[in-house]
Amino acid sequence: MKTILSKLFFISILAGLFSSCKKDENRIYFEGGTAPVLAASSTSAMVLTGPNASNLAIRFSWTNPDYMFTTGTSSQDVLYVLQVDTTGSNFTSPTMQEISVARELTTSFTVKELNAVMTKLEMLENIPHNIEFRLKASLANNTVPLFSNVIQVIITPYLDVVTPIPPTGELYITGSAMPSDWTNSPPLAQKCVKVSNTEYNITVALASGGQYKFLSTLGAWQPQYGGSSATGGDIGYNMGGGSDPDAIPTPSVAGTYKITLNFKTGKYSVVKQ
Repeated sequence: MKTILSKLFFISILAGLFSSCKKDENRIYFEGGTAPVLAASSTSAMVLTGPNASNLAIRFSWTNPDYMFTTGTSSQDVLYVLQVDTTGSNFTSPTMQEISVARELTTSFTVKELNAVMTKLEMLENIPHNIEFRLKASLANNTVPLFSNVIQVIITPYLDVVTPIPPTGELYITGSAMPSDWTNSPPLAQKCVKVSNTEYNITVALASGGQYKFLSTLGAWQPQYGGSSATGGDIGYNMGGGSDPDAIPTPSVAGTYKITLNFKTGKYSVVKQ
């Protein structure tokens, strides 16, 4: 009996090993790829200007990284992201921009589009800046990333805004978070400080559970500015004739907050004082 049990045990071990070998044979392994080679239509210094906004500024193209597996060339979609940053930042600065390019091996920017990238990088206008570009390729879920060579270009941007500035040069806060509640004629105490043509701020007491927006013209509901996050984000707007933006919710913790709206970058921030 012991002999029979021993034989059965030995056979089961062999079967397990055989099954394991079969599974290993069916596994697919990543064998590598080639870093994409990035090229630009021009690397000459550029001076961007408003009158040329619709003109082509620069076109990028790159080689296929040819992701390889044990089964051959990958059939998965390759995801491409063009990274843009200031020279010397090594693509790690807080304002570094990433532009997604799905499946294609080329992308281009008009003067206005490239200037918008410079604005999001927080580059001052009418001053030349050393800018670097590189391409990041990856498969699904940002796996096995491959990075291209770096291309440097000197770019001088012009003043432009992501969000239309208040046409009256004034900005008022209104909403259920304010003592005057929702009104298109808020009191002078709810007028924002104009830091520049593209930046306004106001310091106010905010209780949780309230909402607010910003108006530019007393007695009118448009132009109107808003947002969707209690801590800051993209400025939503309706300059008239469109849909009104969301009302900004107040923070969950009551207190005094400084709200800053930057129309150049199209962002607002809410910071507890």
